[in-house]
Amino acid sequence: MANIVAIVGRPNVGKSTIFNRLTESRKAIVDAESGVTRDRHYGKSEWNGLEFSVIDTGGYVKGSDDIFEGEIRKQVKLAIEEANVILFVLDVSEGITEDDKVVADILRRGKKKVFVVSNKVDNFVRQGMSGEFYSLGLGEPYNISAISGSGTGELLDEVVKVLDADFKEVELNIPKFAIVGRPNVGKSSFINALLGKERNIVTDIAGTTRDSINTRYTAFGHDFLLIDTAGIRKKSKVEEDLEFYSVMRSIRAIEDCDVILLLIDATLGLEAQDINIFRLAETNRKGIVIVVNKWDLVEKTTNSTKEYEEKIREKLAPFRDVPIIFTSAITKQRVLKAVEIAEEVCANRVQTIKTRHLNDVMLPIVENQPPAAIKGKHVKIKFINQLPTHAPTFAFYCNLPQYVTEAYIRFLENRMREQFNLAGVPIQIFMRKK
Repeated sequence: MANIVAIVGRPNVGKSTIFNRLTESRKAIVDAESGVTRDRHYGKSEWNGLEFSVIDTGGYVKGSDDIFEGEIRKQVKLAIEEANVILFVLDVSEGITEDDKVVADILRRGKKKVFVVSNKVDNFVRQGMSGEFYSLGLGEPYNISAISGSGTGELLDEVVKVLDADFKEVELNIPKFAIVGRPNVGKSSFINALLGKERNIVTDIAGTTRDSINTRYTAFGHDFLLIDTAGIRKKSKVEEDLEFYSVMRSIRAIEDCDVILLLIDATLGLEAQDINIFRLAETNRKGIVIVVNKWDLVEKTTNSTKEYEEKIREKLAPFRDVPIIFTSAITKQRVLKAVEIAEEVCANRVQTIKTRHLNDVMLPIVENQPPAAIKGKHVKIKFINQLPTHAPTFAFYCNLPQYVTEAYIRFLENRMREQFNLAGVPIQIFMRKK
């Protein structure tokens, strides 16, 4: 089950600095890049061998200094519902404000573990000042300085103690496919089209979270678990921020699955949040299938499918080797084909390429186009093998791994994708000292 740590608090208390501190050694799931309008709000962190997701809720609050109380309230409520642990950040230099009291009031009524984080404690005098935070009724404050990093280790030691390190659901040795995407792209319709009226072919299995249902699908020779994140649970009392909420759901579903079927709306194309979800799956090294739904609503030309695909691949670069399928949940067109492709991607992801075959294919390519010499140093790659990891990872052994550029690693990846069936699967290549 996914472990999610949410950072909450009013604006300008240092939430983003704490987020950056926790995720600094990890690649962020969402990068500030062309086409992605938002900054990095979700990333991966690891402490004492336990990996978890970190959400900076501040990135979802609209406005800045003149923040509406309702916006803070909304994000905090969503964080309480979806995260395992809450970091409630306060600014020790300002003490308790009215907005802090609003957040504390909501947190007290929630049932999640809350850590009170007294930020900006960067001198001895300020260490004593955090005592007033006891009055919020949420326990002992943890003194940290997000900028210098002091105190964060002690805080994380306590956080990982309450995360779910050992949770294991009943494991079925069958593929798990997650249906993910932005709100209103047709996830429910897609699932209904797939499951149809034949309820005898599916078995509902309690999901790992309250807001996803795992359904075992065993029709037409298929056998897989479908992780359905589409509108399972109506939220009362919370006026949803749909983008934030669907991202929270997607993180849980992606971390629990083998392959994602990323549904996009054919009438809108690939949008910023679709790319965010795609990068999230790529970072977690899950298989990916792009499902362009509502294709029946798009005006067709001779090359419309090809042109549409190319536009998508341009936005997904550099990882372009992803199956794209055009469906209509309403007409049921190619819905079953989408899951057949997901099964193929799943097989690609768990395949083992024999070491001899790997070397026979790749070493001549390397010999023909070796890495460029740097400062007169020539890199010689002698041997390649696949590492025993949960997703395809390859080690290239050479004399001077430090001189191999990112561009050459990308070249190797592209050649591997041409030679072996790795469609829809993010791969990793490491250069190691022979």
